[in-house]
Amino acid sequence: MTTCLVFGASGMVGQFLLPRLSAAGLRVLAVSRRAQPALPDGQWLQAALDQPLPVPPGSEATISCGPLDAFARWYADAATGAGPVVALGSMSAVSKRTSPDPLERELAARLVASEQQLLASAAQRGARAVILRPTLIYGSGRDRSLARIARFARRWRMYPRLHGASGLRQPVHADDLAQACLALLTPPAAGVYAVGGGERLDCAQMIERTCCSLEVACLPIPLPVAVLGSRAIAGIARAMGWGALHAASIARLREDLVADNGPAARDFGWAPRPFEPAAASWPRLP
Repeated sequence: MTTCLVFGASGMVGQFLLPRLSAAGLRVLAVSRRAQPALPDGQWLQAALDQPLPVPPGSEATISCGPLDAFARWYADAATGAGPVVALGSMSAVSKRTSPDPLERELAARLVASEQQLLASAAQRGARAVILRPTLIYGSGRDRSLARIARFARRWRMYPRLHGASGLRQPVHADDLAQACLALLTPPAAGVYAVGGGERLDCAQMIERTCCSLEVACLPIPLPVAVLGSRAIAGIARAMGWGALHAASIARLREDLVADNGPAARDFGWAPRPFEPAAASWPRLP
């Protein structure tokens, strides 16, 4: 039985990945910073990537669903052997590279540097490494974008119908990424792949479809993108728990943030679902 070491196992993608690994007959060593319920076909290791974590005996494959930079640093120093490595990065490595926000540019540069470090470390030990750059992830109710909008709409029974939010989006379900991680433990794919969802739609449509999927009726409130930077709207957003509306994020509402799924479809059969969320996509989290 193959043993797979999984980082970020309690996160958005990890919660879908662990059952898939068990169903495939793999033994799971799942890493989390907090204590977790027992696993039927594996065990939890309570640790963090920024702390010493010796590679458990018998680990034959590694999957990282957590922060790429921390994993790349850990992997560079870990004695993992030449087993396959699959790690999640982010399309922010591309989409935020030329952002007007210096913090976002720094994030993009850090992601690219982490990708390069991980690929170099794998090459040094003769391991096959695959890095996925997903678009906006949804499906667990824990993301900081669509799930936040869904919680707002569920609570206030309304949502913003954004006029002028014409940028295309390609939301990808966390379970589709989990399925890809499992498939990529088997050769031959290697390298960096962009992975978006199975449908492209503009920001306004994405928000509307999200809020219409809830189990409650919600009233659409027309809101031009042009006014999102105003003090009044910013104050309302903070009061509603949306956080700050940064100029860079507002500008991206008019930009396409999509992925070319062609290479992933060719090399490992990537065939994600269209964006058709249901109420179960936005569970009520504590």
